[in-house]
Amino acid sequence: MPASFNPDQLRTSLSPLVDRQPLSAQGQAYQRFYGLDLPAHSWLGGFRVAGFDLVGQLWLPEQPVATVFLLHGYYDHMGLYRHVIAWALGQGYAVIGCDLPGHGLSSGERASIDDFGIYQQVLDALFEQACLLELPRPWHLCGQSTGGAIAVDHLLHQGERSPVDGQVILLAPLVRPRAWHWSKLSYRVLRHFVNGIERRFSENTNDPAFLPFLEADPLQPRRLPTAWVGALMKWVRRIEAAPRSTRQPLIVQGEADGTVDWPYNLKVLKAKFAEPQILMLPEARHHLANELPGIRQRYFDFIGQRLG
Repeated sequence: MPASFNPDQLRTSLSPLVDRQPLSAQGQAYQRFYGLDLPAHSWLGGFRVAGFDLVGQLWLPEQPVATVFLLHGYYDHMGLYRHVIAWALGQGYAVIGCDLPGHGLSSGERASIDDFGIYQQVLDALFEQACLLELPRPWHLCGQSTGGAIAVDHLLHQGERSPVDGQVILLAPLVRPRAWHWSKLSYRVLRHFVNGIERRFSENTNDPAFLPFLEADPLQPRRLPTAWVGALMKWVRRIEAAPRSTRQPLIVQGEADGTVDWPYNLKVLKAKFAEPQILMLPEARHHLANELPGIRQRYFDFIGQRLG
């Protein structure tokens, strides 16, 4: 299905997120295209972080009882998270998130970053936006893949200073990707000759409709920049050297995940956190936010029982 919105026109139509301006015609078309026109008040707007113009979104049910901060994965954007957002709204939670630098509607070289520390600045800015918007507490933090990596970094290095006074949910969290040693070797060779390689789309859910949608998505990056891999290498060392946390995050992991090195990642997370609660899903692949309804319901039930 061709996109019914123009990303450039949408970006130029945006006001600051904190202004809570009504959606423009382009904003409404964007929400319809991604299924984000959900039964809640919603706003789309901008804010600036570390030289990037970021696009954030907010959904607010009638009587919100908490807030979920949603962090998307690599190559992703907020438009791909309608199932998680709809579930959270059904629990009475406000939902706030943004497209990371180089992703979706936000500015920056596509799918690239020089330093994962910038992602921490983005998360801090999202907390600031939530304060200005007076979003209700407790504040829960939810991240898929790279979004989970951002959440892990925050918890390990902010400790008691973290404004997250609710639960932390990690969906297929990234510590290191699958075939990491080969990836590092390839990076060390390729970085001297190219600044990126062509992206290969793959089946990362059991939903047969998801991959064709991704391939037609106008906001999908088409290259893997070598700069992002270099930044990830530095970040992995930072996480492995981080102090232990007393937090007990909720971790959901598919055993058919071919994107991240999940056995290694779970070993690291078990060592870094005090008794994380882990749900293993034997048939689930990497992109849990877009898995089949039955798989999603199993982890939504797991999370809901522990947030309630």
